[in-house]
Amino acid sequence: MRRREFISLIGGAAAVWPLIARAQQSDRVRRIAAIIGTDVNSTAMHEAFRQELRRLGWVEGSNVRIDTRSGGGDVSLIRKYAAELVALSPDVIVATGGLTTELLLKETRTLPIVFTIVPDPVGSGLVDSISQPGGNATGFMQFEYNLSGKWLELLKEIAPSVTRAAVFWDPTQIAAIGQFAVIQSVAPSLGVDVRPINVRDASETERVIAAFASQPNGGLIVTASALTLTHRELINTLAVKHKLPAVGPSRYYVTNGILISYGVDFADQHRRAAAYVDRILKGEKPAGLPVQAPTKYELVVNLKASKTLGIAIPPSVLSRANEVIE
Repeated sequence: MRRREFISLIGGAAAVWPLIARAQQSDRVRRIAAIIGTDVNSTAMHEAFRQELRRLGWVEGSNVRIDTRSGGGDVSLIRKYAAELVALSPDVIVATGGLTTELLLKETRTLPIVFTIVPDPVGSGLVDSISQPGGNATGFMQFEYNLSGKWLELLKEIAPSVTRAAVFWDPTQIAAIGQFAVIQSVAPSLGVDVRPINVRDASETERVIAAFASQPNGGLIVTASALTLTHRELINTLAVKHKLPAVGPSRYYVTNGILISYGVDFADQHRRAAAYVDRILKGEKPAGLPVQAPTKYELVVNLKASKTLGIAIPPSVLSRANEVIE
C-alpha cells in the first residue's frame, strides 16, 4: 500500500471513530436512580418527573431505566437506599428532600445528583453557592426564607385574634433555624409572640401543645422539614383537638386536615428536575447548573376545618386560593 493511501485510510478511520463512539453511547440505555425521603404523594411527584422525561425523549424500557426507592421518613431506610442506589452506578440520581440529598452526598461525591424540595442547599452545605454549585449536586430549592414570614402573616389574616403562635420545627436542621428566625423577625410587627415546638418526641409535643392551648388566642405554624412532614398526622390531630388554626408549608398538611397551607408545588419541582436530568444525560455537569428557586407556589384552604374552628376565611384569601377543599 502506498504511503499516501495508508495516511488517507488512517485519517478516514479517525474521523469515523468518534461517530461510532457517539452512536454507541446514544444507543446505551441510561440509568436513573430516584429516591424520595418521605411517603407523601411520591407516586404523583415521580409521575410528573416521568412524564416530563418522556416529553424530552427519554422513554422507560427504550433508552432509559429508572430505579426508584421511597424512604417513608425512616432515616435508616433512606441511608440504606442511598448506599444501594449509589452501588448501581447510575448516570444520575434524583433526590427528594434535604436529608435524602445529604445522605447521598455521604455515599458519593462523583455521581451526578439532582435534588428537589431542599429548603437551604447552601446553608446545609450541599452546594457551594446558588449560581455555582461546584460539586456533583444541583437542583431546586423548596423556598426562599422570606416565605416563612408569609406563614405568620397568613395566620394573622385568617385569624386576626391570634396573639400567640406555636411553631413546629426540627431544631437539628439548619433550614429550620433559618425559617424560625424569619418568623421571629416579623412577629413583633404583627403583634404575635412565637415559640418553637420540637416534634421529635410525640408525647412531649402533645403535653406542650395542651399547655399552650390552655391560654386563648393561639395558633400553629408548621415549618418545612422531613420531620414535620412525617409527623403531619400528629400535628393535625393536635390542631383539631385543641381547635387551633394552623398554617402549613404544603398542601399535604391541608389534605390531612389543617386549615391552610402556602408553599411550593412539589410536582412542578419534579417536572423541572427532569429537564436538569436531561441536560446531565446529554453531557452537562451539576457543578455548572445553578440551583433554582421555585416558580410555582400554591395556596390551599380547607373549608371543612374552618367550619369546625368557627373561622370564616376572608374573601381576600379565598380569591387567591389555588385549591379549596370542601
